[in-house]
This record gives sequence, structure tokens and C-alpha cells, in this order.
Amino acid sequence: MASSSGTSSGSSLLQNSGSEEDLQLLMDQRKRKRMISNRESARRSRMRKQKHLDDLVSQVSKLRKENQEILTSVNITTQQCLSVEAENSVLKAQMNELSNRLESLNEIVGAMNSNNGVFGASTTFVEPNNAFFFNSLNNMSYMNQPIMASADILQY
Repeated sequence: MASSSGTSSGSSLLQNSGSEEDLQLLMDQRKRKRMISNRESARRSRMRKQKHLDDLVSQVSKLRKENQEILTSVNITTQQCLSVEAENSVLKAQMNELSNRLESLNEIVGAMNSNNGVFGASTTFVEPNNAFFFNSLNNMSYMNQPIMASADILQY
């Protein structure tokens, strides 16, 4: 019986060693599968990371271009604003000049009306250099009417 138990235990050892080898092979296969899977996952992760980086670079380029367009637009608008302000200053000066002229003309008409249309009666009002101008104005009948205008109209 001793020999039969030795044989059975020997075959059991053979089965165990075969089983261990199979188990080791199975573990090696799983390990290789896991390594391959991990490599593939790392490759996909690197690809996603590279795609994200490319997208960010593209976005930076797009935003820089947009920023440059906005800056150009702001510069053009600023130049236009300065031009309009300069033109506005000129127009205001012209309006003031025209308002002063209108006021002077109204004073002349008022003086003419106060003299009852006779320029020669007031020697302090008419200077020798301006006599021709006032005599010409005296002959114009419509000049005896006051000039009606205001500075608001000149703004347009």
C-alpha cells in the first residue's frame, strides 16, 4: 500500500505542478493583457492630452486674432472720435463767430430803427470809414426789420 500511496501522491504532485504551471501561465497572460491594456490606455490618454493642447493652441491663436481686430477697431473709433471732436470745436467757434455777427447786425438794425431811418442824424454812430456801408444799408428797406435767430439754430 505504501507504493500505491506514493504513486498517487506522485501523480498528485504532477497534477499540482501542472496546475501551478497553468496558473502561472494564466497569471502571465493576465499580466501581459493588463500591460497591453495599460499601454493602450496611456496612449489614448496622451492622444487626448495632445488634442486638448492643440485645441488650446488653436483657441489662443483665434483669441489673439480677435483681440487684434478689436484693438484695430478701437484705434479706428478713437481716431474718428478725435476727428469729430476737432470738427465740433471748429463748428462751435464758427457758431460763436456767427452769433457775434448776428448780435452786431441786430445792434446795427436797432440803431437804424432808433434813428428813424436817417443815418446822418447821429454822427457818433457812423464813422467816416463805414459811411458807405451804412448808406448802402439805409437804402435797403428789408433791413429795417429785426433779424430773428438764436444760437440754437446755428448748432445744426
